[in-house]
Amino acid sequence: MRIGLFPFCTDYSMPIDKLAMAAEERGFDSIWVPEHTHIPSNRATPYPGGGELPREYSHTLDPFVALGIAAGVTTKLKLATGICVAVEHHTLTLAKTVASLDHVSNGRVLLGVGGGWNREEMENHGVAYKTRFKKLEEQMQALKLVWTEEQATFHGDFEHFDEVWSWPKPVQQPHPPLFLGGSSDHTLKRVVRVAQGWLPITINADAIIAKMQKLDDFANQADRDPASISVSIFAAPPKDELVAKFRDTRAERIIFQVPPQNESETLRRLDRYARWV
Repeated sequence: MRIGLFPFCTDYSMPIDKLAMAAEERGFDSIWVPEHTHIPSNRATPYPGGGELPREYSHTLDPFVALGIAAGVTTKLKLATGICVAVEHHTLTLAKTVASLDHVSNGRVLLGVGGGWNREEMENHGVAYKTRFKKLEEQMQALKLVWTEEQATFHGDFEHFDEVWSWPKPVQQPHPPLFLGGSSDHTLKRVVRVAQGWLPITINADAIIAKMQKLDDFANQADRDPASISVSIFAAPPKDELVAKFRDTRAERIIFQVPPQNESETLRRLDRYARWV
Protein backbone atom coordinates (compact mmCIF):
# COMPACT_ATOMS: atom_id res chain seq x y z
CA MET A 1 0.00 0.00 0.00
CA ARG A 2 1.24 3.47 -0.90
CA ILE A 3 1.19 6.39 1.52
CA GLY A 4 0.26 9.89 0.35
CA LEU A 5 0.04 13.27 2.05
CA PHE A 6 -2.77 15.81 2.11
CA PRO A 7 -1.10 19.11 3.05
CA PHE A 8 -3.10 22.30 3.48
CA CYS A 9 -0.65 24.54 1.59
CA THR A 10 -1.10 28.11 2.76
CA ASP A 11 0.76 31.41 2.92
CA TYR A 12 1.83 30.64 6.50
CA SER A 13 2.64 26.91 6.42
CA MET A 14 5.84 25.10 5.41
CA PRO A 15 6.75 26.21 1.86
CA ILE A 16 5.52 23.81 -0.79
CA ASP A 17 8.94 23.29 -2.38
CA LYS A 18 10.51 22.22 0.92
CA LEU A 19 7.48 20.09 1.77
CA ALA A 20 7.57 18.31 -1.59
CA MET A 21 11.29 17.57 -1.30
CA ALA A 22 10.86 16.28 2.25
CA ALA A 23 7.97 14.06 1.15
CA GLU A 24 9.95 12.54 -1.70
CA GLU A 25 13.03 12.02 0.47
CA ARG A 26 10.92 10.03 2.95
CA GLY A 27 9.40 7.85 0.25
CA PHE A 28 5.85 9.17 0.25
CA ASP A 29 3.97 8.33 -2.92
CA SER A 30 2.05 11.55 -3.53
CA ILE A 31 0.88 14.93 -2.28
CA TRP A 32 -2.78 15.94 -2.61
CA VAL A 33 -3.43 19.66 -2.30
CA PRO A 34 -6.88 21.22 -1.78
CA GLU A 35 -8.57 24.10 -3.55
CA HIS A 36 -10.76 27.01 -2.57
CA THR A 37 -10.56 30.04 -4.85
CA HIS A 38 -11.98 32.10 -1.98
CA ILE A 39 -14.27 31.82 1.02
CA PRO A 40 -17.24 34.22 1.01
CA SER A 41 -17.16 36.19 4.25
CA ASN A 42 -20.97 36.04 4.45
CA ARG A 43 -21.05 32.27 3.93
CA ALA A 44 -24.22 30.56 5.13
CA THR A 45 -23.25 27.01 4.09
CA PRO A 46 -22.22 25.06 7.20
CA TYR A 47 -18.73 23.59 7.36
CA PRO A 48 -19.09 19.82 6.75
CA GLY A 49 -16.66 19.07 9.58
CA GLY A 50 -18.83 20.94 12.08
CA GLY A 51 -18.10 24.08 14.05
CA GLU A 52 -16.18 27.05 12.72
CA LEU A 53 -14.50 26.85 9.34
CA PRO A 54 -10.75 26.41 9.95
CA ARG A 55 -8.57 29.36 9.04
CA GLU A 56 -6.62 27.47 6.37
CA TYR A 57 -9.63 27.19 4.05
CA SER A 58 -9.38 30.88 3.17
CA HIS A 59 -5.57 30.77 2.89
CA THR A 60 -4.99 27.93 0.43
CA LEU A 61 -2.50 28.40 -2.40
CA ASP A 62 -3.71 27.85 -5.93
CA PRO A 63 -3.29 24.07 -6.29
CA PHE A 64 -1.76 24.10 -9.75
CA VAL A 65 0.75 26.82 -8.94
CA ALA A 66 1.72 24.87 -5.80
CA LEU A 67 2.02 21.59 -7.70
CA GLY A 68 4.04 23.29 -10.43
CA ILE A 69 6.55 24.38 -7.79
CA ALA A 70 6.58 20.85 -6.39
CA ALA A 71 7.16 19.41 -9.85
CA GLY A 72 10.32 21.47 -10.25
CA VAL A 73 12.00 20.11 -7.10
CA THR A 74 11.00 16.43 -7.31
CA THR A 75 11.27 13.59 -9.80
CA LYS A 76 9.07 10.76 -8.51
CA LEU A 77 6.41 12.29 -6.26
CA LYS A 78 2.87 12.10 -7.68
CA LEU A 79 1.26 15.55 -7.91
CA ALA A 80 -2.42 15.46 -7.05
CA THR A 81 -5.39 17.66 -6.25
CA GLY A 82 -7.48 16.73 -3.25
CA ILE A 83 -9.68 18.08 -4.48
CA CYS A 84 -9.95 20.43 -7.43
CA VAL A 85 -13.39 22.07 -7.43
CA ALA A 86 -13.66 21.56 -11.17
CA VAL A 87 -17.06 23.23 -11.50
CA GLU A 88 -15.40 26.55 -10.63
CA HIS A 89 -13.09 26.21 -13.66
CA HIS A 90 -13.70 26.71 -17.35
CA THR A 91 -13.18 23.23 -18.75
CA LEU A 92 -10.89 24.19 -21.62
CA THR A 93 -8.68 26.21 -19.28
CA LEU A 94 -8.57 23.35 -16.78
CA ALA A 95 -7.66 20.91 -19.54
CA LYS A 96 -4.74 23.12 -20.58
CA THR A 97 -3.54 23.60 -16.99
CA VAL A 98 -3.58 19.91 -16.11
CA ALA A 99 -1.97 18.86 -19.40
CA SER A 100 0.76 21.47 -18.91
CA LEU A 101 1.46 20.22 -15.38
CA ASP A 102 1.58 16.63 -16.60
CA HIS A 103 3.97 17.71 -19.36
CA VAL A 104 6.43 19.58 -17.14
CA SER A 105 6.33 16.86 -14.45
CA ASN A 106 6.89 14.03 -16.96
CA GLY A 107 3.55 12.39 -16.30
CA ARG A 108 3.03 12.61 -12.54
CA VAL A 109 -0.43 14.20 -12.24
CA LEU A 110 -3.43 12.65 -10.46
CA LEU A 111 -6.51 14.83 -10.78
CA GLY A 112 -8.85 14.54 -7.83
CA VAL A 113 -12.11 16.38 -8.50
CA GLY A 114 -15.38 17.02 -6.72
CA GLY A 115 -18.52 19.09 -6.86
CA GLY A 116 -17.65 21.13 -3.78
CA TRP A 117 -19.70 21.88 -0.66
CA ASN A 118 -19.63 25.68 -0.35
CA ARG A 119 -22.74 26.98 -2.09
CA GLU A 120 -21.79 30.67 -1.90
CA GLU A 121 -18.29 30.02 -3.23
CA MET A 122 -19.49 28.26 -6.35
CA GLU A 123 -22.36 30.68 -6.90
CA ASN A 124 -19.75 33.46 -7.07
CA HIS A 125 -18.42 31.52 -10.08
CA GLY A 126 -21.87 31.38 -11.65
CA VAL A 127 -22.36 27.70 -10.83
CA ALA A 128 -25.77 26.40 -9.78
CA TYR A 129 -25.41 24.35 -6.61
CA LYS A 130 -28.23 21.90 -7.43
CA THR A 131 -26.79 20.86 -10.78
CA ARG A 132 -23.07 20.92 -9.90
CA PHE A 133 -22.62 17.14 -10.12
CA LYS A 134 -24.22 16.95 -13.55
CA LYS A 135 -21.90 19.73 -14.68
CA LEU A 136 -18.92 17.94 -13.12
CA GLU A 137 -19.65 14.70 -14.97
CA GLU A 138 -19.81 16.53 -18.29
CA GLN A 139 -16.55 18.28 -17.48
CA MET A 140 -14.84 14.97 -16.79
CA GLN A 141 -16.05 13.63 -20.12
CA ALA A 142 -14.96 16.79 -21.93
CA LEU A 143 -11.51 16.85 -20.30
CA LYS A 144 -10.78 13.37 -21.59
CA LEU A 145 -11.75 14.37 -25.12
CA VAL A 146 -9.51 17.46 -25.10
CA TRP A 147 -6.59 15.42 -23.78
CA THR A 148 -6.93 12.50 -26.18
CA GLU A 149 -8.31 13.84 -29.46
CA GLU A 150 -6.45 16.00 -31.96
CA GLN A 151 -9.60 18.00 -32.64
CA ALA A 152 -12.14 17.74 -29.84
CA THR A 153 -15.82 18.63 -29.85
CA PHE A 154 -18.28 18.39 -26.99
CA HIS A 155 -21.93 19.33 -26.64
CA GLY A 156 -23.82 18.69 -23.43
CA ASP A 157 -26.24 20.47 -21.16
CA PHE A 158 -23.43 22.43 -19.47
CA GLU A 159 -20.31 22.16 -21.65
CA HIS A 160 -20.17 23.27 -25.28
CA PHE A 161 -17.29 23.66 -27.72
CA ASP A 162 -16.64 22.85 -31.38
CA GLU A 163 -13.45 21.52 -32.98
CA VAL A 164 -10.73 22.76 -30.65
CA TRP A 165 -6.97 22.22 -30.78
CA SER A 166 -5.24 22.03 -27.44
CA TRP A 167 -1.61 21.13 -26.77
CA PRO A 168 0.42 19.93 -25.01
CA LYS A 169 -1.28 16.60 -24.62
CA PRO A 170 -0.64 14.90 -21.28
CA VAL A 171 2.39 12.64 -21.01
CA GLN A 172 0.27 9.93 -19.35
CA GLN A 173 -1.68 7.79 -21.76
CA PRO A 174 -4.48 7.98 -22.42
CA HIS A 175 -4.63 10.87 -19.90
CA PRO A 176 -4.02 11.66 -16.21
CA PRO A 177 -6.31 9.54 -14.03
CA LEU A 178 -9.42 11.25 -12.71
CA PHE A 179 -10.28 10.54 -9.07
CA LEU A 180 -13.75 11.45 -7.85
CA GLY A 181 -14.49 12.32 -4.24
CA GLY A 182 -17.70 11.53 -2.37
CA SER A 183 -19.40 8.40 -1.04
CA SER A 184 -23.06 8.40 -2.10
CA ASP A 185 -24.40 5.72 -4.42
CA HIS A 186 -24.77 8.42 -7.08
CA THR A 187 -21.05 9.18 -6.72
CA LEU A 188 -20.08 5.51 -6.93
CA LYS A 189 -22.07 5.10 -10.15
CA ARG A 190 -20.49 8.27 -11.51
CA VAL A 191 -17.04 6.86 -10.70
CA VAL A 192 -17.91 3.76 -12.72
CA ARG A 193 -19.09 5.88 -15.66
CA VAL A 194 -16.34 8.49 -15.95
CA ALA A 195 -13.50 8.14 -13.41
CA GLN A 196 -10.38 6.05 -13.01
CA GLY A 197 -10.29 6.36 -9.23
CA TRP A 198 -12.40 6.85 -6.13
CA LEU A 199 -11.30 9.21 -3.34
CA PRO A 200 -13.44 8.64 -0.22
CA ILE A 201 -12.92 10.70 2.93
CA THR A 202 -12.31 8.47 5.93
CA ILE A 203 -15.00 9.00 8.53
CA ASN A 204 -15.83 5.36 9.26
CA ALA A 205 -13.44 2.74 7.93
CA ASP A 206 -15.96 -0.12 7.96
CA ALA A 207 -18.47 2.03 6.05
CA ILE A 208 -15.86 2.85 3.40
CA ILE A 209 -14.93 -0.83 3.06
CA ALA A 210 -18.60 -1.68 2.55
CA LYS A 211 -18.81 1.07 -0.05
CA MET A 212 -15.81 -0.44 -1.85
CA GLN A 213 -17.80 -3.64 -2.30
CA LYS A 214 -20.76 -1.63 -3.55
CA LEU A 215 -18.46 0.18 -6.01
CA ASP A 216 -17.29 -3.19 -7.34
CA ASP A 217 -20.89 -4.36 -7.64
CA PHE A 218 -21.83 -1.25 -9.64
CA ALA A 219 -18.78 -1.79 -11.88
CA ASN A 220 -19.74 -5.40 -12.56
CA GLN A 221 -23.30 -4.34 -13.36
CA ALA A 222 -21.91 -1.87 -15.91
CA ASP A 223 -19.57 -4.50 -17.43
CA ARG A 224 -16.51 -2.67 -16.16
CA ASP A 225 -13.62 -4.46 -14.48
CA PRO A 226 -13.56 -3.27 -10.83
CA ALA A 227 -9.77 -3.55 -10.90
CA SER A 228 -9.73 -0.68 -13.41
CA ILE A 229 -10.90 1.66 -10.63
CA SER A 230 -8.21 2.73 -8.19
CA VAL A 231 -9.20 3.47 -4.58
CA SER A 232 -7.27 5.99 -2.46
CA ILE A 233 -8.37 6.56 1.15
CA PHE A 234 -8.39 10.31 1.73
CA ALA A 235 -7.70 12.30 4.93
CA ALA A 236 -7.22 9.15 6.97
CA PRO A 237 -6.39 9.34 10.70
CA PRO A 238 -2.77 8.18 11.24
CA LYS A 239 -3.55 5.04 13.23
CA ASP A 240 -2.01 1.58 12.98
CA GLU A 241 -5.34 -0.20 13.24
CA LEU A 242 -6.80 1.85 10.38
CA VAL A 243 -3.78 1.26 8.13
CA ALA A 244 -3.92 -2.46 8.90
CA LYS A 245 -7.65 -2.58 8.15
CA PHE A 246 -7.30 -0.96 4.73
CA ARG A 247 -4.25 -3.06 3.86
CA ASP A 248 -6.59 -6.05 3.90
CA THR A 249 -8.68 -4.42 1.16
CA ARG A 250 -7.91 -3.52 -2.44
CA ALA A 251 -7.27 0.14 -1.61
CA GLU A 252 -3.93 1.10 -3.15
CA ARG A 253 -3.20 4.24 -1.15
CA ILE A 254 -3.87 5.90 2.20
CA ILE A 255 -3.51 9.69 2.36
CA PHE A 256 -2.70 11.33 5.70
CA GLN A 257 -3.55 14.97 6.40
CA VAL A 258 -0.73 17.43 7.11
CA PRO A 259 -2.02 20.52 8.97
CA PRO A 260 -0.63 23.96 8.03
CA GLN A 261 2.26 24.24 10.48
CA ASN A 262 5.78 25.61 10.39
CA GLU A 263 8.67 23.68 8.90
CA SER A 264 9.99 22.03 12.07
CA GLU A 265 6.53 20.87 13.20
CA THR A 266 5.70 19.59 9.73
CA LEU A 267 8.94 17.64 9.38
CA ARG A 268 8.34 15.96 12.73
CA ARG A 269 4.90 14.93 11.52
CA LEU A 270 6.29 13.58 8.25
CA ASP A 271 8.85 11.55 10.20
CA ARG A 272 6.02 10.02 12.26
CA TYR A 273 4.02 9.20 9.16
CA ALA A 274 7.07 7.76 7.36
CA ARG A 275 7.01 4.59 9.46
CA TRP A 276 4.07 3.44 7.35
CA VAL A 277 5.86 4.01 4.05
